[in-house]
This record gives sequence, structure tokens and C-alpha cells, in this order.
Amino acid sequence: MKILLLPFIILFVLIFALIGGVLKVTGRLLVGLLGLFFTIIGIILSLTVIGIVVGIPVLILGIIMIISIFF
Repeated sequence: MKILLLPFIILFVLIFALIGGVLKVTGRLLVGLLGLFFTIIGIILSLTVIGIVVGIPVLILGIIMIISIFF
């Protein structure tokens, strides 16, 4: 009985591995785009004197998000 179910179990595992890989790549792409967005917003905010208080942390957050997609 176990031998009859083995192809279905292997197929089930392969399908979930494929879905997991697609979600991982999508998540990394989304984090990279958000990191780029936060970096640009942080640079724009840092150009003003009042916005520098918020701009520097947003810039650092964006850079950390961009670095995190490589590891």
C-alpha cells in the first residue's frame, strides 16, 4: 500500500517545494523594491533641515532592507 502512495507523496512534496520557492523569490523582490523606495524617500527627506530627523532613519532602514535580500 505504501508503494502505491509513494508517487503521490513525491508529487505533493515537489509541488509544495515549487510554491515555497516562488513565494521566497516574490518576497525578496518585494523587500528589495520597498528598500529602494525607502532609500529614495530617506534621501529626499534628508535634503530638508526639518526632515533630516526622519530621513536618516528611513534611509538606514532602506539600506538594511536592500542588504537583507542578498543574505
